[in-house]
Amino acid sequence: MILHLHLPAHDEALAFNRVRWAEILEDPQWHDYAGRIETNGFGQIVVSPPPNKLHSARQGAIVVHLHQALGKSVMAECPISTQDGVKSADVAWCSPIRYAEVAGQSTFEIAPEICIEVLSPSNTIAEMQAKRQLYFAAGAVECWICDLDGLMTYYHRSNPDGSMSASTLCPHFPTTITD
Repeated sequence: MILHLHLPAHDEALAFNRVRWAEILEDPQWHDYAGRIETNGFGQIVVSPPPNKLHSARQGAIVVHLHQALGKSVMAECPISTQDGVKSADVAWCSPIRYAEVAGQSTFEIAPEICIEVLSPSNTIAEMQAKRQLYFAAGAVECWICDLDGLMTYYHRSNPDGSMSASTLCPHFPTTITD
């Protein structure tokens, strides 16, 4: 059996996510939550526990490498409005031009140019493929994956399912993130 999801139009999803994310940000029960909060396309809250030490260390190392290579506008836990709710990229980088485009928004309504996921043991290949598709549909140029061994895989929106050996936006980024 094949399951087909019918996602709302991009503009409709943005409008819905804007309202729903504002409700979540205003709700005091989430102010001190230490884990990750995302939503699905129905506006339901999807929570994840805080990452483990290794995940956190790799996320931090990626932030440092990106900042050294490309400068400011590197973010951890970056909320991105997608057609399937608000998703949180582990790390993201956006150009000053893109950052100015999203000024005043509570989520990135246009995805940062680079969206990065650091895998946890509970992540699946299908989940990462879906997130890549959502980030590319939201405007990302590249999506990177840091796997459980710290190996980096790069994807470009021109070929979202074909991995590259290096990033086109940050060609000298390390191929492996060590802890």
